Amino acid sequence: MALRISYSYNGQPREINYANDKFHDIYEAIAAEEGVDLKAYLAMERQLASLSKKAGAVKDFRDNKFREFGFSDIKVIKE
Repeated sequence: MALRISYSYNGQPREINYANDKFHDIYEAIAAEEGVDLKAYLAMERQLASLSKKAGAVKDFRDNKFREFGFSDIKVIKE
């Protein structure tokens, strides 16, 4: 099944193809497409996942951080 990701980056709507074999998740794919370096983010995400007892802590962190990077309206489109 082909997947596409629809998102906005700094207010500009974008759409890209997505393949699971290249990226861990859709967030890494859109960051790579826009040239955003995720090294510090991924390290913090791993640390938060290992320390947090709150179930949605990693998701909340990811959503807030990607909003800071300039991403919004991230959606997966199944074709």
